[in-house]
Amino acid sequence: MDLQDQLKKLFPDHQVSNEPEAVEEKDHELFVQKEPMLCKYEKRKGKPITIISGYEGEDEDFKILAKEIKSKLAVGGSFKDGEIIIQGDYRDRIMNILKEKGFKVKRVGG
Repeated sequence: MDLQDQLKKLFPDHQVSNEPEAVEEKDHELFVQKEPMLCKYEKRKGKPITIISGYEGEDEDFKILAKEIKSKLAVGGSFKDGEIIIQGDYRDRIMNILKEKGFKVKRVGG
């Protein structure tokens, strides 16, 4: 008696489904655009922030990118209105991270 027969005895009402099992999600590919993204520096309420804008892909992809930048730099930030806002002046490091991913980046201001 094999395992299938034993299971049928234990669960006689069970129907075997032919659906494929859930596939693990692989690394998410980001949409790399032709136009450069803008990386600018501002001061809000006396504190420096870096703003990344100009992404043409999906908002979900941009949120994933924001999370990755924040974790690599170990800083706080947020995603609002199609912009990534990072606490502090990290333009050079952010531009290097984006260039490694294949994005074109343009430095704005200062």
